[in-house]
Amino acid sequence: MTDSAKPTLLVVDGHSLAYRAFFALPVDNFSTKDGQHTNGIYGFLSMFVNLVKAEKPTHLAVAFDTSRQSFRTREYAEYKANRSESPAEFKGQIPLLQECLQAMNVRVLTKEDVEADDILATLATQGAALGYDVLVCSGDRDTIQLVTDDVTLLYPNVQGVSQLKRYTPDAVVEKYGLPPEKYPDIAALVGETSDNLPGVPKVGEKTAVKWLTQYGSLDELLTRADEIKGVVGGNLREHIDGVRRNRALNTLLRDVELEVGPADLEVQPIDPEAVRDIFSRLEFRTLLPRVFDAMGADPAETPARPGATAPTATEPDPAQLAAWVAAAGGEVGVTLVLQGGLPVRIGLATADAAVETAWTEEAAAALRPWLEGDAPKVLTDAKPQVKALRRAGAHLGGLAFDTLLAGWLLRPSLPDKNLADLVGRYLDETLPEADPTQLVPETEGATPGQLSWYTLRVAAALRAELPESVAGVLADIELPTLDTLADMELAGVAVSHEKLSTFSAELAARADAIAQQAYATIEREVNLGSPKQLQEVLFDQLQLPKTRKTKTGYSTDAAVLADLQETNPHPFLDLLLQHREAMKLRQIIESLDVAIAADGRIRTTYLQTGSQTGRLSSTDPNLQNIPIRNEESSRIRAAFEVGAGYETLLTADYSQIEMRIMAHLSGDPGLVEAFNSGEDLHRFVGARVFGVEPADVTPAMRTKVKAMSYGLVYGLSAFGLSKQLRIEQTEAKQLMMEYFARFGAVRDYLRSSVEQARIDGFTETIFGRRRPFPDLSSPNRVLRENAERAALNAPIQGSAADIMKIALFRIHGEFAAEQLASRVLLQIHDELVVEVAPGEWDAVERIVRSRMGDAAELTVPLDVQIGRGADWNEAGH
Repeated sequence: MTDSAKPTLLVVDGHSLAYRAFFALPVDNFSTKDGQHTNGIYGFLSMFVNLVKAEKPTHLAVAFDTSRQSFRTREYAEYKANRSESPAEFKGQIPLLQECLQAMNVRVLTKEDVEADDILATLATQGAALGYDVLVCSGDRDTIQLVTDDVTLLYPNVQGVSQLKRYTPDAVVEKYGLPPEKYPDIAALVGETSDNLPGVPKVGEKTAVKWLTQYGSLDELLTRADEIKGVVGGNLREHIDGVRRNRALNTLLRDVELEVGPADLEVQPIDPEAVRDIFSRLEFRTLLPRVFDAMGADPAETPARPGATAPTATEPDPAQLAAWVAAAGGEVGVTLVLQGGLPVRIGLATADAAVETAWTEEAAAALRPWLEGDAPKVLTDAKPQVKALRRAGAHLGGLAFDTLLAGWLLRPSLPDKNLADLVGRYLDETLPEADPTQLVPETEGATPGQLSWYTLRVAAALRAELPESVAGVLADIELPTLDTLADMELAGVAVSHEKLSTFSAELAARADAIAQQAYATIEREVNLGSPKQLQEVLFDQLQLPKTRKTKTGYSTDAAVLADLQETNPHPFLDLLLQHREAMKLRQIIESLDVAIAADGRIRTTYLQTGSQTGRLSSTDPNLQNIPIRNEESSRIRAAFEVGAGYETLLTADYSQIEMRIMAHLSGDPGLVEAFNSGEDLHRFVGARVFGVEPADVTPAMRTKVKAMSYGLVYGLSAFGLSKQLRIEQTEAKQLMMEYFARFGAVRDYLRSSVEQARIDGFTETIFGRRRPFPDLSSPNRVLRENAERAALNAPIQGSAADIMKIALFRIHGEFAAEQLASRVLLQIHDELVVEVAPGEWDAVERIVRSRMGDAAELTVPLDVQIGRGADWNEAGH
């Protein structure tokens, strides 16, 4: 039989590669809407289909371990005993992976009392004897011993499972200096950390290879161990029994009794419906066509699930277009194609028809009455399209649903990014998309009219899943906020290039001076931005205590070095931290400076889906990373100025809004009394906790209770409080006990809210926004406790976000209703910045105070602080 005619047997170590895939892909990015983690499955299958497509095996199997117990653990109880318990997120993925493989008609093999590698060794040996070309894919180095002229090992590299190194006999010799069958002898001497098999002390691979080359075999080496001189010789003689044990345990079994042999593993056609079913449950959209392709399934023979076919969009003239929308009735899907921030094409759809047209003056005129009217419209990612219409002189009215926002409200931890994601998740279909990498795409993407049709169908599927309270958050909070944010982004804020560039130059000079001082301290120049060089300075030259271990040495991040400076102060450390702070500020300033448009205004983009709690975030540039209330912050904020044609800036923020929400939710009489009496909250609480009169509460006492009060909102522990306040943990624990003794309802609320979330699987804000917490039931203590802390905070921070959004769009709406020229420019954290037109201050202040004050009905008042000035800093309060 010629090599080209030989069958190819591919055997894969499923457990080993799935575990590597789990750590190669971020767990948070791969999860179903039910909370099932899938990164290990996805990573394994991605590697697997690439491998099958590249190698084209004729015979195929995947082997898995059944448990950690095997004949090896009976012979040596400590075998693999050092391995920690599998991460909670990994548990449950192996059965689902096996179900995927079975749907693909790939044979899954397991055997009690042996390991997957023993199954691979048995099949590889049988396959080679029967004349197969054998490929073994495993991340266990013990499989190196299987390599022969007929057996090739495919071994993943350190980056994960995406790249595989081919080990032939020559490659093994090049790597280890000995042939494959001798690798177990090397491992017996050196030991195997992952299997908890200790080697001979001070014996590495080079020494082991030298000995084995000199003596010819491990047995001969051990017989003549007395000839080895020095410390290593003594170590070898002391550990001969361990070496023999290692050699016995790392020998793979080649005669495991299996139900099948190589001939029984011929590649079979996949079961398309079974694959679709399991992939639908796991929410794998993009992987499905890759599996069909790799496994040789003809898409024509494996049609998609029965479902509606997207209508072919017609292109009516303007008069017909106006008639079409007038007759449409009900909801209409809308998709605008944008170019340079302006609409160039529009597609519309009902449940059974679609139209589209170029955005011309005639089309715009025909559509404007309908677009600006109350007829209900459904869009995906509406805000950029709303802004484009406004630039083109049209306003979108009747926005009834945004599928992207709805999907985020259902899955705030893993929001879908686009319509294709939503179609895959909620319709279990693939949105036709042209390949952006092809100059002439082989397949055409959906047209704007068809995209609108898909948008309508996704909206219907989402509505079926949205709880009533969450649907209310979408309709009553998020959609009105979207409309307001569109206007804020279009307006932008005036920023002084001169002020920013002046401050940037000062910071550059400051950073350079600090660097020179730092060099003088250590008597040489180093790159202060290089972790490697800093490690050498800090831990070798200065002999400072080593910090947290990382993959590249020891941590040099700012938080770790700040702790190190606290415990082991050193002039160089202090200067390094100052230098970093100056450079960080300069980067913030430069990101702002380059964002100033030709009209002198910065236009950030607000992300409604950028957090899990509902808080807005901003990007391009990020306005939420500007330091708060320090000298540098003042310099930066002073660059944000009132624009031409406007009189002044107004700033408004809520005072202690999260603590007020805590008082409302907990109903604690003490907190409610503090806010309703108008007393300084932290002075009031300090008086209760420390048993003194409010006038006798010292600044130190106030600081402690303030840290305590806000810390509770974020699940701060006694350890965390002690670290934050730089006090003994016993004192922090006593402080917490005294706090809860006087504000017991707070403790009861916090406990009950987490327990209720554990039952429900989610938390809920005052307005009904939900945040799922599947990890509250995790067996992994770290994950569970992290979820508990986040669950404490979610209703409070989420309610604060809801209140701010309600105030924001009501202010915006009232400005319009009263025909004011003033406008809201920024919403940063709990603060609004308003640009006030001449003569409108009184009306603006009245509207802002009233709408922020009545944004929610709480048992305590919402206190609003107002400031006025020519720039953001001057308007601060």
